[in-house]
Amino acid sequence: MIAPSILSADFANLGAAAEAVAQADWLHVDVMDNHFVPNLTLGLPVVRSLLRATDLPLDCHLMIEDPDRWAPGYAEAGSANVTFHAEAAHDVVGTARAIRSAGALAGLSVKPGTPIEPYLDVLKEFDTLLIMSVEPGFGGQKFLPDVLSKVRTAREHVNSGHLRLFIEIDGGIGADTIEQAAEAGVDVFVAGSAVYGADDPARAVQLLREQARAGMARCASAAGRL
Repeated sequence: MIAPSILSADFANLGAAAEAVAQADWLHVDVMDNHFVPNLTLGLPVVRSLLRATDLPLDCHLMIEDPDRWAPGYAEAGSANVTFHAEAAHDVVGTARAIRSAGALAGLSVKPGTPIEPYLDVLKEFDTLLIMSVEPGFGGQKFLPDVLSKVRTAREHVNSGHLRLFIEIDGGIGADTIEQAAEAGVDVFVAGSAVYGADDPARAVQLLREQARAGMARCASAAGRL
């Protein structure tokens, strides 16, 4: 699944930016509050407007303080998936349940330096796990390949248990990184500059999807040999 990030789009024309990637799977929306991360982007009023402007499911990534308070509102508005940061939440499980009760998928995100092991036991409360492959806060950063070890750990956990969980990656995803992420076990790929920096965003989405499928095929082949 390809989820173009509107963080790299023209904020004066977000409706047109969504239309330009209409064949994508999700539209990724980075909500930043200038507290949890050192950047300020958009909030719930803009998300409500986007929901009226596109049929794409909104994948809202909350890089904010106190997501326990604010996250359910994004689900109530109609977002398809609402992801919050483990580092910011006071009650990870309670917040996930509140998001699900409001009608959205619940996602948990971890920064590059945050170990995933403490959260493996609570993943049954979630529908998505978003592994950051850059430090959250700004688009256009360089991919950090070391985080793929967390992807592999999560994939092994999902494959060995009874979980239905999308593994998502965000940061530095493009033509030169998407295949290795797919091979590690990623399901959902957030791409900002690689899509909205292209001359043809729709074509960029298609090319990324083809590359992801190639990487996932290698992942499946490797698993079959084990």
